[in-house]
Amino acid sequence: MQGAISNAIWSKGCNKCPLSRASAVFRRSVIHTPSTITVANFGSAIARLAGGFLVLGTTIGVRGSNERAIRTACITAAQHLNSSSVATDNISSASSSCIGMEVVRVPCLSDNYVWLLHEPSSGRTAVVDPAELHPVVSELERRGWTLDAILNTHHHWDHVGANMDLKRRFPHCTVVGPRADQDRIPGIDTQVGEGDTWRFGVLDVRVFDTPGHTRGHITYWIPQSNALFPGDTLFALGCGRLFEGSPRQMWSSLSKLLPLPDHTRVYCAHEYTEANARFAVTVDPHNRLLAERKDRVEAARRKGEATVPSTLGEEKATNPFLRPGDPAIRKQMGLGPGAEDWEVFAAIRAAKDQF
Repeated sequence: MQGAISNAIWSKGCNKCPLSRASAVFRRSVIHTPSTITVANFGSAIARLAGGFLVLGTTIGVRGSNERAIRTACITAAQHLNSSSVATDNISSASSSCIGMEVVRVPCLSDNYVWLLHEPSSGRTAVVDPAELHPVVSELERRGWTLDAILNTHHHWDHVGANMDLKRRFPHCTVVGPRADQDRIPGIDTQVGEGDTWRFGVLDVRVFDTPGHTRGHITYWIPQSNALFPGDTLFALGCGRLFEGSPRQMWSSLSKLLPLPDHTRVYCAHEYTEANARFAVTVDPHNRLLAERKDRVEAARRKGEATVPSTLGEEKATNPFLRPGDPAIRKQMGLGPGAEDWEVFAAIRAAKDQF
């Protein structure tokens, strides 16, 4: 399985950081190549012994095999790839309920992340929040894929800018977007909202209404692939600005994501992590895990490497916007135990807006 990463986006007041391409293989192991992000080429016969794929840190796609056999096959496949410097540590045991999906990061604009999703059993391909036509088409052509669907999280132009151009290029392509914002999603065909499930090949794409950044924002979760696409609701070490919603509304939206498994990969829409980390330590200065993560983020950015995706577990431990109940954060914000979580969240968001 091979993945390429790219970035681009409307900065909304954050630093514009051009990204070189880099690759994340297995769990938190980063392999830097000059021009391509290689997730892993598991097309070999050895890899197929595992019955599935390893995607960005998670063994998925395995069915009908016991865990020990799967793990052995995956390690053998990884060792087979060692000549390409693919790390073999931190390989997760695969679950029989997991189904493979290839995720490709495509850079657009200056700091946006557009995500290509490929479900191999059906051959279907989708794109999440396409900002520009040409980077998406270029990556599709390079891989020999055709586009079947566009998934929009919200109406901002850096997330829907290529909708109509892509529909003209791929006439059969379906645009899926928020029901609550249907009038602002160009070319929308399928409207979804809270509790809906959209079928992507053999995968279930579940939908949460997550307003706050915009009034009609939604988030997509693919549980079989441990993949979350929150658009501009949740960032690595941050969250979106409240352009159309209230702090109470945004905290309610983020709270819907907290119960998801810690190993869920968070494929957010922007490379804002370094700026977010600089702010986060002012709100949570005694969090050792946050300080260590900030160091890793800064080191990665100095080398031009991407910091996304993260895991939801990392965000729960270090992202102050997900931790308004923490006593240390409350004290730092001048709020006591009697304050509601959303009120603490509002104070953190206000501080970030002025940072």
